[in-house]
Formats: sequence, structure tokens, C-alpha cells
Amino acid sequence: MDVKVVLSSDEIIRGLKHYRRIAKQDVLRSPETEDPEAFLRHAEARRSIYATLSEFAETHPPAEVVGEALRLYRDLPFVTGSEDREHTEIKGRENALENFFLMIGLEPKVRREVRSQRRPSGTGVGAPSAGASEGQAPPG
Repeated sequence: MDVKVVLSSDEIIRGLKHYRRIAKQDVLRSPETEDPEAFLRHAEARRSIYATLSEFAETHPPAEVVGEALRLYRDLPFVTGSEDREHTEIKGRENALENFFLMIGLEPKVRREVRSQRRPSGTGVGAPSAGASEGQAPPG
């Protein structure tokens, strides 16, 4: 899949660093939330994706970073519609990748195409959603 990337590697790394800081803030404020454990796991999952993509971006060109993010996204099981806490880490990784796609300006049709290739989870498969914004409570 050929995607156009207008950001440089440095811009991608800077953006991911910003997202990691937001996720870190969410880790720190998790005890104050309604469900501290789920909120913490969601934030840590996002931080992990941002760290992985940052490390990859340090040694690969932007188009390859996007390709890696799309691969990670495609490899996630499809869990939208599952119970709130059932797949918190998967939903956190999905949220982080979707935030990354927004940051780089990935065409929505590319994300939808890759999303349609994801395998369903064993339970609770529902209709695809648009995803949540960074810094919000973990998606249901």
C-alpha cells in the first residue's frame, strides 16, 4: 500500500513524543479516575505504541514508519463493541495508532481499508468506530 507522508522523521518523532507525554500524564492521573486500573492499562498501552513507533522512526524513513504503524494496526484483533474492561490494552494500542494516523494526515480510506483486514476477536465484535481522542478516558 502506497501512502504519502508529508512529515519528516524529526516531525514524526516530535509528535510521538508529545503523545507519549499526554499518555504519561494519564498514567499519573489514573488513580483519580472512575476505573484506575483500566485507565492505567489504556494509557500504558498507548505509551508503548508511541515508544515503539518513535524508536522505529529514528532509523527508518517516514513512509516505512507509516507502513509499520499500519502493520501494527492490521495485526490488532478487532474488539470494538466488547465489554468495557475486556480488551483495555488492545483498545489503548488501537487508540494510539489511530491518533498517529491523525497526526500524520493519513487518508481515512487507508485506515478503513486496513481496519477491514483485522481479524475479529473471539468475542464482542461490533461495528467499527471512529476512535477516541488522545487524553480522553479509555474507550468502551
